[in-house]
Amino acid sequence: MKFTIPREVLLKPLQLVTGVVERRQTLPVLANLLIKADDSGLSLSGTDLEVEMVAHCSVPVEQTGEVTIPARKLADIWRALPDGAEVSVVVDGERATIKSGRSRFTLATLPAGDFPKVESGDSDVVISLPQNHVRKLIDQVSFAMAQQDVRVFLNGMLLEVDGSTVRAVATDGHRLAMASKACETSKGADALMQAIVPRKAVVEMGRLLDEEDENLSIQFGANHLKVTKGAVTMTTKLVDGQFPDYEKVVPKDASRVLSGDRETLKQGFQRASILSNEKYRGVRLNISPESLTIQANNPEQEEAEETVPVQFSGDQLEIGFNVSYLLDVLSVVDSDGVQISVSDANSSALLESAEDDGAVYVVMPMRL
Repeated sequence: MKFTIPREVLLKPLQLVTGVVERRQTLPVLANLLIKADDSGLSLSGTDLEVEMVAHCSVPVEQTGEVTIPARKLADIWRALPDGAEVSVVVDGERATIKSGRSRFTLATLPAGDFPKVESGDSDVVISLPQNHVRKLIDQVSFAMAQQDVRVFLNGMLLEVDGSTVRAVATDGHRLAMASKACETSKGADALMQAIVPRKAVVEMGRLLDEEDENLSIQFGANHLKVTKGAVTMTTKLVDGQFPDYEKVVPKDASRVLSGDRETLKQGFQRASILSNEKYRGVRLNISPESLTIQANNPEQEEAEETVPVQFSGDQLEIGFNVSYLLDVLSVVDSDGVQISVSDANSSALLESAEDDGAVYVVMPMRL
């Protein structure tokens, strides 16, 4: 195999595909990238057996072939070469030689036949929507995913297609985030389709996307999800399990509504959180018609108190929350105003943007 290519052409695809490769491996070949060179150009593949990323580059190939090359070393070499460099890659036997200017590197390879493939199967539903919409969905909800929860279905994000709407939902049992966007469906979207996408695939999808309007294709299968953006395809296995009925969690009778400036509230919570209990992160909110008083204390008997102007419809109320959960929501809401709705001191709070952006957040209260 032999090809010569400008450094910049392969830099982004190489970084994307290498991101999937785990640093600690059970199989040596999983630390490598599969590189195929044929008449159509180059194809790079990386996998950890759960998520697979494949990138295609239309470049001239002098000699076709396929081989696996150590992913991190190849990406590090490519990144370290100077801008505008021409790089040649030659594979001879069990060695790959990379040359550019006065630099020369020789890497050990493994046979392409040893490289595993993620089985994807047939797609039941295919949807299309602008990639910046998908990125927005991920940004709005991914922070609420659980981390290493024994309930494996919480360690991911639910993607749900219902007619011409795609919804993303994440929860860790203490808070929930949900956002929706309109999408185009090309087949089989009459019935409700749900897929629990594992945390790692959500992170890699976020790295794959940028702010452009270019459309993205998402294919839903029985046990896989395939995302295609231009010449890059990501395939992931889905989490096996039943996602909680999130509709039941969203408060329906939250009659007391607090409205305030998002940035002012965020700064108030941040300052009060400095003296909150490091483990439980609890803050007490005293809400009156004109103001919100945020109180925090810790085992060292230190106290913080912040008063923030708000509008509140309802009787005076005292309620406790994990301040980190409130700050996470205020960090992803992108409007100037925010609404927090509650029914009483023991009920969950419903947080929304003052402008309808298709996203809602639910945070459970804390006993303080």
